[in-house]
Amino acid sequence: MNNLNVAKIQLNGNSYEINHGTNLNQLLNKLKIQKNKVAVEINGVIVEKNKYQNLILNKDDKVEIVHFIGGG
Repeated sequence: MNNLNVAKIQLNGNSYEINHGTNLNQLLNKLKIQKNKVAVEINGVIVEKNKYQNLILNKDDKVEIVHFIGGG
């Protein structure tokens, strides 16, 4: 990635590079994660699924993605 267009975020505790202007929906698509099977927290706040498209990720954001697992 071009360093001028890159922002580093923290993704599940690890450093991760994204393009500036990347929204949460684009990040999940890049990671091949189904939106209906996860909960996402940005900087300690749970994000509603209907806000994924409009939530632009910023440098140093802390993103936590939690997968739902069925079972008994």
